[in-house]
Amino acid sequence: MFARLFFYYFCGFEKQILRVGRKIGTQINFNIINMRNRIAKFIMAALLLPATAMAGGLVTNTNQSASFIRKPAQDAVLDVTGTYYNPAGLAFLSEGFHLSLSNQTISQTRTIGSTFPGLATTEFEGGVSAPLFPTVYAAYKTGPLAVSFGFNPIGGGGSANFEDGLPSFEQQVAVLPPSLTAAGIATSQYSMDAAFDGSSLNWGIQLNVSYALNDMIGVSVGARYIIANNSYKGHLRDIRINPMHPLNAEGPGNMISAPQFFTTLAAAATGAANSMQPIIDGGGAFLTLDELVAFGIITQDQANQLAGGLGAGYSSDMTASQVQQAYQSNAATMNGFAASTSDMQLDASQSGSGIAPVFGINFKISDDLNVAVKYEHKAAITLTNSTTIDDVGMYPDGDEVASDMPAMLALGASYRLIPELKLSGGIHYYFDKNADYGRALPNDEIIDNNFWEAAIGVEYYIGNGLSISTGYLRTQTGVNELYHSDLSHSLSTNSIGAGLRYQVNPNMAINMGYMHTLYETHTKSFTVPVSFNETYDRVASTFAIGLDFRF
Repeated sequence: MFARLFFYYFCGFEKQILRVGRKIGTQINFNIINMRNRIAKFIMAALLLPATAMAGGLVTNTNQSASFIRKPAQDAVLDVTGTYYNPAGLAFLSEGFHLSLSNQTISQTRTIGSTFPGLATTEFEGGVSAPLFPTVYAAYKTGPLAVSFGFNPIGGGGSANFEDGLPSFEQQVAVLPPSLTAAGIATSQYSMDAAFDGSSLNWGIQLNVSYALNDMIGVSVGARYIIANNSYKGHLRDIRINPMHPLNAEGPGNMISAPQFFTTLAAAATGAANSMQPIIDGGGAFLTLDELVAFGIITQDQANQLAGGLGAGYSSDMTASQVQQAYQSNAATMNGFAASTSDMQLDASQSGSGIAPVFGINFKISDDLNVAVKYEHKAAITLTNSTTIDDVGMYPDGDEVASDMPAMLALGASYRLIPELKLSGGIHYYFDKNADYGRALPNDEIIDNNFWEAAIGVEYYIGNGLSISTGYLRTQTGVNELYHSDLSHSLSTNSIGAGLRYQVNPNMAINMGYMHTLYETHTKSFTVPVSFNETYDRVASTFAIGLDFRF
């Protein structure tokens, strides 16, 4: 019986065995089947990546005027920009209509270094660009009452572009050469085309009513309507490797498409599994390869090829049926690798809105000393996905995700030391722990302390309508190591701003300023899948110009 089976099927069987060649990697010790899910984490964190966050909390911008850029301590101002910074102080404006228009041009460079073994690129640079960052404030004061309107980018406002991807992209592919080599397929190189471009912008539309209770105390009540929009475009494609393998269609050692190579291996394994079927159908399912050789069903060379094709996954007590199952499993694994290294693309956007009540109180203690307090309530925001292409499966069209703006308490004071010199200071405290940012982990696991920032400023009046100013801003993040990754990290900052104000005439003034922001470098150590470090750093610069009018 076995002899008949042997002569009847041998030709096709032998061809398939020879196609298998040497090991095809049953014991490959890396998990690229999950590559899509790992890379999807990069996309999921994109909400924070585009955020300008030059000044403010985890998601909130406080650089909301040209005056702030030249002197980042504006919480006790008594001009029209108080629509955002000190709405209660608007009760002490001069009578009439006030208008402020300004724009900032912001540039930020993000650098991420990685010591992950085998990376072709060890430093990844992304640029955040916001050429337009406009703010508009208008207020009308009559008697003790003031009504004001503000329009500004309260969150985000930039577009982040990582032309070479990020370490979380790269390291998933960098493991291919050493892992294939360990499995018996000598491979030394890889290449890929990975890029991501994300933008985030939360517009704020604010209305306030301010009222002077007396010559000293002003109060305000208002609300900010927030319109949130995010967009993400990215791809990971053309993953290539250079396996020294006879089934490398480009020639052993030459670069070949990884999906193409794995598909070829899968086809070879499938062919070997299919060629075992006649022996199994003929009653040889429970015979080992040695027994098949002894009965003359296959030759010793053919048995060696079958055993070698399974590599370390082969055992001499395996039956023909088990050998077939091993090849079938191998084929499924290779098909999984082919799918996991195939091209991926994302084109999605998100939109949503929320309302944040805003309350303020101002104490005009004297003409020289002013103190202000402002509290912004949390804005609960739910974003809805609008997806065109989502190969990573993380942005299903129509799904919703939380993206709150946190509550914030601001305290500020200004004091005119001498007629020409004014000092100012302020502090902001963000209630991050109470906001749902849509994270996979709850806030109490990734945030140890709420975010805060503090500022001081000095302004000196030179004369002839010209004053110069400078200031310092410190921001202190409260996130812990679980929060930090190349995908999303929050760094404490030190910023210095300087500029001038020129009173062109009694009804018009120009503000100009420049601010330079340095981020404190953070290094995080990883032990999985191997030991390596990642370093996160940024630097930002902002130029602003604004016009203030009084009618």
